[in-house]
Amino acid sequence: MVKETKFYDILGVKPQATTEEIKKAYKKLALKYHPDKNPDEGHKFKEIVMAYDILSDPEKRKTYDKFGEQAMKEGASNGGGFGGPQDMFDMFFRGGGFFGGGGGRDRPRHANDVVHQLAVSLEDLYTGTTRKLSLQRNVVCVKCEGKGGKNVETCPNCKGGGYHVQIQQLGPNIVQQVQIKCGECRGAGKRISPKDRCKHCNGKKTISERKILEVHIDKGMQDGQKITFSGEGDEEPGVEPGDTIIILDEKEHELFKRSGNNLIMRMHLELVEALCGFQKVIKTLDDRDLVITTLPGEVIKSGDVKCIPNEGMPQYKNPFEKGRLIIQFLVNFPTQIDPALIPQLEQCLPAREEIMIPDNAEEVILVDMDPNSSRRESRKQAYDDDDSCGNRVQCASH
Repeated sequence: MVKETKFYDILGVKPQATTEEIKKAYKKLALKYHPDKNPDEGHKFKEIVMAYDILSDPEKRKTYDKFGEQAMKEGASNGGGFGGPQDMFDMFFRGGGFFGGGGGRDRPRHANDVVHQLAVSLEDLYTGTTRKLSLQRNVVCVKCEGKGGKNVETCPNCKGGGYHVQIQQLGPNIVQQVQIKCGECRGAGKRISPKDRCKHCNGKKTISERKILEVHIDKGMQDGQKITFSGEGDEEPGVEPGDTIIILDEKEHELFKRSGNNLIMRMHLELVEALCGFQKVIKTLDDRDLVITTLPGEVIKSGDVKCIPNEGMPQYKNPFEKGRLIIQFLVNFPTQIDPALIPQLEQCLPAREEIMIPDNAEEVILVDMDPNSSRRESRKQAYDDDDSCGNRVQCASH
């Protein structure tokens, strides 16, 4: 004999039902009345979850059979009993119970992360630095402890489901069901009347707060790298706080380009420097001066690439090891040379190759290439074609 049969009736089983029969009945009803399928049956779904939580646990079921629902409520208020319908929902629909196939509950849902881009220079990434960053985030209201006020009641608009189902006509004989968040309770399934709302947060349960974070940028960090502050994001009642995620945004440098742990730069040389040698000073990202010198007799061609080992970017987490500084040389040639100097240059430079000119060869003149000339010719040709076509039409009309 049992004191009352309410929970058995909710699941549609007899008081003598086995645990397996209770599980089977719960699975069938939970799928039928799940809020995703029946947003207006949120209250019914919670009753089903509560009944299963009691009857699936041998100790709770024994207490319920002997003393009834009131005893279960008293046990829950004293710190025992079940954790509430939401706990059961998490267990069976987020990786445990019948549907998840897992052995335990997933990590609890957490509030929204706060994501912010932080502009950093290449010097910051080379030397490392610390920046203070002021961010806005939502925190649980301390006045109402995240409840939003007093006298919380089930939302009459969605009947506790938090959502409505709206039918949309997509075409002839084609409709689509769309789940819409309840505007009255904003999907919470609960609401507080305006007169009972917390004056500090206006019933929103959270307030906006400005927080200053110290962001440590280590040597060798890269563009797009994330720095995470766990638990420093938005807060919501009953869930873990979100994280604050800082994404580094490297600003373009006027001289250096980064490629992994290497730095790349271009250096312009005058022709006399490329042929006769040079000394150049390079200012590094940590404000040191590097002097580079060509060997006597060494000729630098335009486009040549050389490197300086261990003068690139420091390795992340291993800053004493650096990449290479890679230099591409571009030689500036003079536009004209004084003809009187040509004999002297010919004595210094390698001799020209002798060319045999055929008897019937034609002599032509080199002119500067105009890159826009081909486009102009194409447009002119198109115009001429259109004009000739128009003339043909005109002639045909006569």
